[in-house]
Amino acid sequence: MVGPGWWPYHAWSVWAFAWSVWAFARSVWAFARYVRAPDMIAVMDIRIVPARVADFHQVVTDHPRYWGERDLRALHLLALVQEFGSTCLVARAEDGIRGYVFGFVTPDGTGYVHLIATRDDARGTGLGRRLYAAFAEAAERHGARQLKAITSIENTGSIAFHRSLGFDAKIVGDYNGPGRDMAVFHRDLPLDVAE
Repeated sequence: MVGPGWWPYHAWSVWAFAWSVWAFARSVWAFARYVRAPDMIAVMDIRIVPARVADFHQVVTDHPRYWGERDLRALHLLALVQEFGSTCLVARAEDGIRGYVFGFVTPDGTGYVHLIATRDDARGTGLGRRLYAAFAEAAERHGARQLKAITSIENTGSIAFHRSLGFDAKIVGDYNGPGRDMAVFHRDLPLDVAE
């Protein structure tokens, strides 16, 4: 049997328990908001998949997010996505396309990377390396034994990136026409991005 002072004590303990649960839930919610700050990239939320025509158009629309001031839209060829869809890949996340690689495999077994880019808020996350690894795997499935890419000799960031992936870099004079030297990258497959 419960004495006359039992009910107020019980009501108070229920209220205190409910308040502590609410306070805990609020702190978890606040922490979750902090952890999911917009400038953080959750690598596990990204899926690298074959590009669709709609993805191509989105990339061209958002071009400055990938290339900044440089206007490289003329190098974005829809025919690559339409004809070589399995080696044109996008890194898709809930907030859109964070990066992409467009390439193909030549008849002599070379996986050629025509374009690779990451969105401005995805740089420094390792996404470029993941895209290259995914392209290399797709290219190998199509018979590629080596990889190739080119860039302008002024693009020191791209040169450093490709060297970090184990590519040999060579400056080739007049590669892209008279007076247009290019840095040409080669490496054998397989590609291990941990190298």
